[in-house]
Amino acid sequence: MTDTTTDAAPSLWRHRAFLTLWSGQSASAIGTQLAGLAIPTLAVTVLAATEFQVGLLGALETAAFLIIGLPAGAWIDRWRKRRVMLGADLVRALALATIPLAWFAGALTMTHVLVVAAVIGCATVFFDVAYQSYLPVLVPPATIGDANGKLEATQQLARVVGPAASGALLAIVRPAVVIAIDAVSYLLSFVALALIRDDERPTPREHRRPLPVEIREGAAFVIGEPLLRRIVACTATSNLFSTIATALLPIVVLREIGLSTALWGVAISLGAIGGLLGATLSARIARVLGEGHVIPVSAIVFGVALLPLGLLPWLTAPLAFVVLAVAEFAISFSVLVYNIAQVTFRQRICPPALLGRMNASIRFVVWGVMPIGGLLAGVLGATLGAHAALWIGAVGTLLPAVFVVFSPLWRMRDLPRISTTPRAQDPQAQD
Repeated sequence: MTDTTTDAAPSLWRHRAFLTLWSGQSASAIGTQLAGLAIPTLAVTVLAATEFQVGLLGALETAAFLIIGLPAGAWIDRWRKRRVMLGADLVRALALATIPLAWFAGALTMTHVLVVAAVIGCATVFFDVAYQSYLPVLVPPATIGDANGKLEATQQLARVVGPAASGALLAIVRPAVVIAIDAVSYLLSFVALALIRDDERPTPREHRRPLPVEIREGAAFVIGEPLLRRIVACTATSNLFSTIATALLPIVVLREIGLSTALWGVAISLGAIGGLLGATLSARIARVLGEGHVIPVSAIVFGVALLPLGLLPWLTAPLAFVVLAVAEFAISFSVLVYNIAQVTFRQRICPPALLGRMNASIRFVVWGVMPIGGLLAGVLGATLGAHAALWIGAVGTLLPAVFVVFSPLWRMRDLPRISTTPRAQDPQAQD
């Protein structure tokens, strides 16, 4: 049977609201990549952070997903998602701006940076859950995969340009100045979101139930979908070990190997080309391998790609640079192919009224393990050394693929387009 839905769908290049969202997220993505190198560089080279503090910094950036992720999803399903994103952008811009201001005043401390990381983490919970839930509201269902591909391609293009640009900037200006640029990028995202017009309506008050009941509905949807359960288990385990592997990478790269910040940025940018290719080719790869098969294949590639990171402390700086760039390329490629496939799948099968809670339930698990990984990396680094923590995490990333390799996904060419959980299709059934 031929599916003509995609043929009839309007082109996203003529979708003004999507193009506005895309432009704002492009600016924000570049700023985030600039700060992604600048903040750990500030911690390691300016504030002389310890291994535990660097691990804690990474943990605080994602801890909010573990603490407030579930109620955030229920709240977002009740609110207008664009307004949530506007508020989150404003909070992140103001919080980041305090770092350069404190540095200029000579009052910046590691505690200040840790607090800002926690505040940004909380705002990011609301933004990310609303963002993933907003896209199906903004664009026609048949274009969701295309929209995800375009947004992810831009994210990866930012990863190509951003780290190298950040490394170059850090060679001539202080890290606090680069962080200020990221604050401005959030303001640009805020302006773009403010220009969008949509017809989204919040859930009527009469359809709302107690918060614990609504949270349970989102979790029940995820638990009730067998394929989604396996994908979540794979993603969560992968995030746990990859966070352990990469949390102390700034210490390994900048202190132990002695690679310059500029070269580190170039290595990440070269690696990000893999993500750009993955985002661009994801639809074609899914057609060749099959929508279901591509998920376990990309999970295997990801696990293998992290192994070379464990070799970095034993290598000279020039060879470490090459290995880091190649590993980043393979990691980025596999992550983007995996993410586009599984995010499109879950957006497609989830009823609109459950999108926020579904995404929050998944983020609670798959991002909630990341602060645990960051803390474990800090403890391992303080007791066994940064190299040991890096190696433990890299080897551990081979395990997650088991959840999706030994599952129906390995044999499936096409993934379901509607939920297989009957009660989840009508979230108001018990009214």
